[in-house]
Amino acid sequence: MTTANMTEPTGPREPTAPTHTAKNATDAPHTAQSGPDGSRRRLAAWRASKRVLWRTTGEYRLGERLAALAADAGAVHDLEEEVDVYGDGVVEALEDRVAELLGFPAAAFFPTGTMAQQVALRCWAGRTGNHTVALHPLAHPEVHERGALGLVSGLRTVHPTRAPRLPTADEVRGLEEPFGTLMLELPLREPGFLLPAWDELVEVVAAARDREAVVHIDGARLWECTAHFGRGLDEIAQLADSVYVSFYKSLGGLSGAVLAGPETLVEEARAWRHRYGGQLFQQYPAALSALLGLDRELPRLPSYVAHAGIVAGALAEGLRSAPEIGWFRVHPDPPHTHQFQVWLPYEADVLSEASLRQAEQTGVTLFRRWFAPEPWGPPGVSVTEVTVASEGLEWTSEDVRAAVGDFIGFLVPVADGGGDAAG
Repeated sequence: MTTANMTEPTGPREPTAPTHTAKNATDAPHTAQSGPDGSRRRLAAWRASKRVLWRTTGEYRLGERLAALAADAGAVHDLEEEVDVYGDGVVEALEDRVAELLGFPAAAFFPTGTMAQQVALRCWAGRTGNHTVALHPLAHPEVHERGALGLVSGLRTVHPTRAPRLPTADEVRGLEEPFGTLMLELPLREPGFLLPAWDELVEVVAAARDREAVVHIDGARLWECTAHFGRGLDEIAQLADSVYVSFYKSLGGLSGAVLAGPETLVEEARAWRHRYGGQLFQQYPAALSALLGLDRELPRLPSYVAHAGIVAGALAEGLRSAPEIGWFRVHPDPPHTHQFQVWLPYEADVLSEASLRQAEQTGVTLFRRWFAPEPWGPPGVSVTEVTVASEGLEWTSEDVRAAVGDFIGFLVPVADGGGDAAG
């Protein structure tokens, strides 16, 4: 088995743990959850579970994914058309579709969001004459891209706030040095998939304009923001000068991203895409899966967001009724999107082992992997991300509370020394 086959995402997002949790993979004394065997064990348990709140594309085997794409792709594009070559055909169709959804005149497909966003920020730096980007210190480029903005693109970053939320208008106006671009990650994943209120977002954008800066939205998960804001995708996107969106985090696509914006920006972005090595010969599997996600998952996301509120409330009720826990946090309450965090006062390996045993022995996957929330969390407290997708719509509040009770039954023996759960 190759390393790629052993990768298992913790949700509909990039298939790696947050950077700050890397050491947790090597200090799991209760069971061998680290390394290839741990990955196989987790994937086996998650695949076999009959009840889950969501399934990730990483849980499927190659044959399953290929068969599903071949069976369904004809519903979103003419399969008699020739394959794409360097971005024409079905790739152009996807670009046009996203540009229309977001209300921009042009869009360009990229193999990764990391590349798309770096190119966007680099292009804006050249146009504004200022290579400083204002963004949150927990934004994706700062946490998950190994310093690429500075090392690869020659950009410098400043932080309007260090609070675990999006910056306010006053904080943007109060930055003590000029910046050319304000980048807003919507939602801000690391502190809990957080979003501001609509009026607050409008004010933040206006504050950036007052500073003569452009606004770029990291919209990897923008698709699920419409319910919170009570606005359509195009109205949200049009607050900014450019937007990047992902296809595999929420829409179940294979890979890829789109950068949307003015025609001149997108034209320049295509040139930089070539320089960065992103002008791939053929990309039709990724483009077809993205079109399927836009057709099938995008219309359902508001229902996932609504049900996430029910699931989060039931989780809180179940944990509140467990005297063994003592303290917990469901954050935010209610969730801003269909993803949210749960915090518990145990070590990450203890919680991960209890979650895995519950999946293996009951066929119910409630939680997946847990992580120490370094560098901003206290020791002895761990966090997990919960996603509610199509499978989660079947869960009632009673189902969630019952699953929490079962989880506590597995947690206590593990925390006491690793023995089997009672019963």
